[in-house]
Amino acid sequence: MPPPRSELAPAWFAFLTELDALLTGPIALQCLGGFVVAVQYGLPRPTADLDYIEIAPRGALALLQELAGEGSALWKKHGLSLQHVTVANLPEGHADRAVEIMPGQLMHLRLYGLEAHDLALSKLPRNSQVDREDVQYLATTVPLDPAILKERYLKELRPIMIGDLYEHDATMELWLAAYFPN
Repeated sequence: MPPPRSELAPAWFAFLTELDALLTGPIALQCLGGFVVAVQYGLPRPTADLDYIEIAPRGALALLQELAGEGSALWKKHGLSLQHVTVANLPEGHADRAVEIMPGQLMHLRLYGLEAHDLALSKLPRNSQVDREDVQYLATTVPLDPAILKERYLKELRPIMIGDLYEHDATMELWLAAYFPN
């Protein structure tokens, strides 16, 4: 079943199209966080930042932050920003499964959101109330497959995770029990 898609909020569309017009060459971002849950998977929750973990070409990072990061002219005008995330626990194959957001709508900027299972797993280490709400939403709306979620956790994420593995294992088991009751 394809994931639900949401309309991009007018403020985000204006911000991204203005940013795109300022760019002179292609830039691709791999996005995660609340922006992806809202835009790619339809969660009706506003967010003021677009988190991204990877950028290509890598040399465009400083320019992108200058144009659209916190404190930039676009941020001052729209109250929105791009935020480069430097540390994240993500399943190994996440880049190959990323889904393009807004395909064909921008000339230079390409946004790719994490696939729903990978997006859910990216929220496991922090496990805040908002993260749990996002995972519950994805579990019921996409819907997530608990077998895929557990397999990716065990094979692609757990071996490279930062932090207390016992705590992460317990969180994974709690999520499986809470969001996928048998």
